[in-house]
Amino acid sequence: MIVPYAHQHLLTGKIHKWIGQNKEHGQISLYSFSTLEGGKTAKEGLKFENGSSFFFSCHDPELAKKLIKGVQADPKMFCGLKVIELILQEDPDLVEKERFYTASPIFIKRKEGDKIKHYRYDDIGVSDFLRETLLSKMKKAGLEDETLSVEFDKEYCKAKCKVVHYNGVKNKANVCPVIIKAKPETKVFAWNVGLGNSTGIGLGAIK
Repeated sequence: MIVPYAHQHLLTGKIHKWIGQNKEHGQISLYSFSTLEGGKTAKEGLKFENGSSFFFSCHDPELAKKLIKGVQADPKMFCGLKVIELILQEDPDLVEKERFYTASPIFIKRKEGDKIKHYRYDDIGVSDFLRETLLSKMKKAGLEDETLSVEFDKEYCKAKCKVVHYNGVKNKANVCPVIIKAKPETKVFAWNVGLGNSTGIGLGAIK
């Protein structure tokens, strides 16, 4: 089966349909989801000869239950894809873990005057924006951590920017591991809700 490269809106739309109407829509999203895995590049799009997989993670267990019920009621996705298996995973032990890879590109934006600037992994001050956004999500969840430090791994030689198309908008996002130094529960929170902006449309998931 072939899935067009610009399919992010299709995946997002399906996930929003599964979780239904909830307080997350239009606000800071306390959930994230990965890109579709297992695709091979072709001229027409991504080819999934052996199927695909992706994950959804969130801070609120009730939201996860809504997703599961939604998938069970309507497992069909798009372009011939269909969910045939759900695997539940408990929050991991992240006491010793500090380096996290991207499961979807991390998107960082800020308004500068009348324009919206998209930030690269190597831009000055980008770590402050990563921390700022995560702290905003933590505040919404009632969490605090003065020890929090989060930054892109500047020693990673394969870091790159990737343009993610979403409903005609080009979002310049980052494919680069991040280093998170914080309390274990803060790292678990970040692992669940993602980093940067627009995690609600499939950007910023980490693993």
